[in-house]
Amino acid sequence: MTELGSRLRMAREEKGISLDELQNITKIQKRYLVGIEEGNYGMMPGKFYVRAFIKQYAEAVGLQPEQLFDEYKNDIPPAYEDDMSERLSRVQSRSAVSGQTSKIMEYLPKVLTGIVIVAFLFLVWFLVTNYLDGGNKPEQPKGKESVNYKESENVVPPADEKKGQKGTDEGQPKEEPAEEPEKEQPEQKLETAGTSGILTTYNLTGTDTFSLKVSAITNGETWVKISSGNKTLFQGMLSNGASQTFDLSAETEAYIVAGNSGNTEISINDEKLEYALSPEQAVKQDIRIQFEKKAE
Repeated sequence: MTELGSRLRMAREEKGISLDELQNITKIQKRYLVGIEEGNYGMMPGKFYVRAFIKQYAEAVGLQPEQLFDEYKNDIPPAYEDDMSERLSRVQSRSAVSGQTSKIMEYLPKVLTGIVIVAFLFLVWFLVTNYLDGGNKPEQPKGKESVNYKESENVVPPADEKKGQKGTDEGQPKEEPAEEPEKEQPEQKLETAGTSGILTTYNLTGTDTFSLKVSAITNGETWVKISSGNKTLFQGMLSNGASQTFDLSAETEAYIVAGNSGNTEISINDEKLEYALSPEQAVKQDIRIQFEKKAE
C-alpha cells in the first residue's frame, strides 16, 4: 500500500464511509477504489483515469485533490505520457507528407508545360483539317428537288380543337386538383433542466420517440454506464468510435455515466447532446434525461 493510498483510506474510515457507500457516491467501481488504496494503478482502464478517480475519491472523503497531487506526485503515474508519444508520431507523419508535396510541386511546372504543348498541337491540327483543306471537299449539287406533301387522313386534331367540338367543354379551362397541405412534423426539444455537482438533467419533449445513442470519439476511449429505471442496459468501455444504441420510447427516464465526457458523444433521436458542463470542468459526468411523450 502506498502512502497516498493509506492517506485516502484513513480519511474514508474517519468519515465512517464503507467502500460500497463510496462506490455509490463517486460512481467508481469498488475494485478501482480498492486499487487506489493499494496503489495498484495497473488495473485501471487507462492512465488518464488514475488522476480522475483519485480526485473523485479525495473530494468524497473531504481532502483537497490538488494538494494530494503535489505531495504524492511520485506515487501517481503521468496522465499525458501516451498522448505525447502519439503527437510526436503525428508530427513525423506530417513531415513526411510535406516532403512528398515538395517533390510534386517540383514536377508540376513541367507537367503543365507538356499539357499546353499538346493543346497547341491539337489546335493546329483542327485548323488544318477544317479550313485549309476545305477546297478538296466535293461540291454540293445545285438546285433542289421538289417534294410533294400529302396530308394524312388520320391526323389527330390538337387538344384545343377537340374541346371546341364539345358544347359542354368549349372555352372552359381545366381545373387543377387542389394541393393537400403538408402535415406539420413534431418539433423535438432537448433542454437543460438544471445541474447539481457533476449531475445534469435534461428534458426531452415534443416527440413520441426516444432513441439513445452513446459512442466514443474516434481514437478515444471512455467508460460508460447506461441505465433506465432499475435496469442496467450497458456498462463497460467504448473506444475508437464504438457505440451503443437503445430505443427507450416506452420509458420515461434514462441515466448515463460518462467516465471521460471529452471522449463521449451522446445523441437523442440523431440530435447531438451539448454538455452543460465543460469536459474540462468535469471529466466524469452524470447525465439524466427525462422523457415526456408528446400528447396525441
